[in-house]
Amino acid sequence: MPTVKTDDVQNYVGKATGTSDWIMIDQERIDKFADVTEDHQFIHVNPEAAKMTPFGTTVAHGFLSLSLLSKLAEESVLILDGVKMGVNYGFEKVRFINPVKSGKRVRGHFTLMSADQKIPSQWSFKYAVKVEIEDEEKPALMAEWLSMQFA
Repeated sequence: MPTVKTDDVQNYVGKATGTSDWIMIDQERIDKFADVTEDHQFIHVNPEAAKMTPFGTTVAHGFLSLSLLSKLAEESVLILDGVKMGVNYGFEKVRFINPVKSGKRVRGHFTLMSADQKIPSQWSFKYAVKVEIEDEEKPALMAEWLSMQFA
């Protein structure tokens, strides 16, 4: 997404701002996330045991899918002209809809819900985010994501 002048930001409210490239969620990524978070539940890291679950294979941690939003957003959200820094501000809501099976790819769809200038050099943004799973009807997650940009 190209940079946007502050005078033009409101023109994007209610509109899709971008769709990310696909990211592969393979077992190596899942295992590394399990190591970092110390969440080694068998549905994530034990392919043999996970075969016996309704998923039929290992699945990514929901928080792994959520943590990828920063990467998915790189080319998909507005960047204000002259921005010096952007930060994650949190979420209004997050729902994990469908597990991401090992070997699947995901991508993010971003729609700007609101943009508010807090002070002359600080803006808050709220995005509706859907993380799509390749070849699946239901998304991995839906969220309302808050961020701040400082000019």
